[in-house]
Amino acid sequence: MVGIDIGSHEVKAILLSKTADGYKILSHAAVPIKKGAVNDHDIRDADSVVECLRYIKRNLPKSVKYAAVSVSGSAVMTKVIYMDASLSEEEMEAQIEIEADNLIPYSLDEVSIDFETLSVNSTDPTKVDVLLSACRTDNIDVRVDALDSVELEAKVVDVEGYALGRAAELILAQLPEGAKYKAVAMVDIGANMTTFSVVESGETTFIREQAFGGEQFTQSILSFYGMTYEQAEKAKVEGDLPRNYMFEVLSPFQAQLLQQIKRTLQIYCTSSGKDKVDYLVLCGGTSRLEGMANLLANELGIHTIIADPFQGCLHADESVKNALQPSISKYMIACGLALRSYGQWRT
Repeated sequence: MVGIDIGSHEVKAILLSKTADGYKILSHAAVPIKKGAVNDHDIRDADSVVECLRYIKRNLPKSVKYAAVSVSGSAVMTKVIYMDASLSEEEMEAQIEIEADNLIPYSLDEVSIDFETLSVNSTDPTKVDVLLSACRTDNIDVRVDALDSVELEAKVVDVEGYALGRAAELILAQLPEGAKYKAVAMVDIGANMTTFSVVESGETTFIREQAFGGEQFTQSILSFYGMTYEQAEKAKVEGDLPRNYMFEVLSPFQAQLLQQIKRTLQIYCTSSGKDKVDYLVLCGGTSRLEGMANLLANELGIHTIIADPFQGCLHADESVKNALQPSISKYMIACGLALRSYGQWRT
């Protein structure tokens, strides 16, 4: 399955094959999307998305028929509930349908629901923890229909935070030994949204999103230096900015981002009973901003890196690796979706 991450700035896709020592990139693409076509992870302009998907489809091997996409934002709700350990999957499904009315703030006619048994409940061994995910059906349908338009079948519709958590597998080799059993926070800083996933022993135990991202940085450049949106984006990417921009624009933005991450870490610590996470892994298009990893490491006292799965277990032909190396961290959610090809999923 090709993993396709439909963001508000770009649509990114990656296709992976499994190798003896990890995964190899078979195909990849990133296509800028029309401004405003995707807002709060809500597709407002399906035609623009289909246009991007057409380009991606042309770059894929002809044999690729299936895709994995994700939903997120305010249309998605996830909750861990407790159920009797003796119930079969069919019995759980029947019970969830009965209880879903109290758990989900939308009319059940408007939502799609799925669940997965996690593990035995730590306080009551007769119960199991079950992850319940619900999403407004129209958010799923618009993605499935867009893929249909380019003759790709949506085999998996995942929750973005869990796709990000799954991608942690690719970067564990970048962290000190034993990191697999510690709390690793994956922080994907996109254009409009920062997605936060904490992974412990291979399981994603906490996800959260903040409506904050690189777009705020672009807007600051734009208003500070009287540029158009396109000029500001270009200057940001190429680093072609006035000498005192660090002081005027970069530092205030970094301070805001630090606050967002601090707040989310506090929520995680409160809900998990832990003092802090052990490692922070930055990814997404905005993660490579100058000095970001150092600032977070110094301010939070947490070992912080920028995701580079090429140092982990992701491989590619030399030409692909050289082309992708500077921007590979923005593909982490797409990678997490592509990894669903090699995990369990219901048909």
